[in-house]
Amino acid sequence: MIFSTLGRYFFRRYIATALWFLLGVSAIIFLADFSETSRRMSGFVGYTVYSGLLMTAMRVPLILQQTIPTLSLFIGMTVLIALNRRYELVVTRAAGISVWQFIAPFIAGAFLIGLATLLIINPLAAWGQRESISMEASWREASNRSRASKFVPWIRQISGDEDTIIGAKSYQEEGTFLIDVVVFHFDKDGRVIMRQDAKTAKLENGYWLLNDVLENRPGEIPARRETAQVRTNLRQEYIQESLAQPETVAFFDLSRKIEVSKSFGISTKALETQYHSLLSMPILLMAMTLIAATVSLKFSRFAQSRSMILGGIVSGFVLYVVTVLVKAFGSSGAIPPFVAVWVPVIVATALGMTILLHQEDG
Repeated sequence: MIFSTLGRYFFRRYIATALWFLLGVSAIIFLADFSETSRRMSGFVGYTVYSGLLMTAMRVPLILQQTIPTLSLFIGMTVLIALNRRYELVVTRAAGISVWQFIAPFIAGAFLIGLATLLIINPLAAWGQRESISMEASWREASNRSRASKFVPWIRQISGDEDTIIGAKSYQEEGTFLIDVVVFHFDKDGRVIMRQDAKTAKLENGYWLLNDVLENRPGEIPARRETAQVRTNLRQEYIQESLAQPETVAFFDLSRKIEVSKSFGISTKALETQYHSLLSMPILLMAMTLIAATVSLKFSRFAQSRSMILGGIVSGFVLYVVTVLVKAFGSSGAIPPFVAVWVPVIVATALGMTILLHQEDG
């Protein structure tokens, strides 16, 4: 059926509708994000309209990637309802073609969109997110308005007899350059013997180089120093892996990131969850298309009210919320990442197939 004339026609209809949806949603995302970016950053040193447009364009793939599962539901419903209203599915059924045959092109289209998301959109989204974060950090630093990161680095290091904890409000260069730094030094009994507050800290070979430092020791007057060094045995690779954000890592690099992080003893739950989430994307889009079919076909055949369409939208939305929620559990380690990602997808696929079987084959 997929390679027949009718199958190719249905497939082209699905892909054309998907492209229009993706183009329209991308335009909406671009306008909304550019408006928000201009509002937040127009006062920063170095910000221009051109740079704002560039930053927004780099952020669009990441936001679009997050909306694709829900979009696939609307794409499937739109195509099937349009075919129903033009009686094309009625003629198809009259020709003796079952629902499993004529829905195959739509399933294939959803699978290909999932592959495109995995292999094209995701690498663009990861690169764009890294670049946009770097641009914003540079503007904030130039404007002396650094903002606390969602991933605040707190690093404990023991180098020889020195036991220190380093914290920062934000970071650049994958964690090797810290901004608004505080360093606590401990003695062998675990008591704080010195606190250093620095504007920035740069990881060099064997030490952290602090700039514009204020040192506080118990019972002494605070002293300010232009620079200071804190010995460390941390490697740049360790810092980069420990502070890696899953959404900034492309699918092709996730496996290597997971292996390297494990070699450093760093938790990889978030990276593993992201890996399985991207890997399951084509199957998730297929499940969304099956859910769209369960409500769209019945609506046409029995002339039911729009409540059926609303039910399909609610079902798809609930599925998406459940996958996001369970993914959060997987990232935190409460649930194994493989189970957290794949169980909702498999259940949704089985549920959609079961409902179609009940509706079409009794």
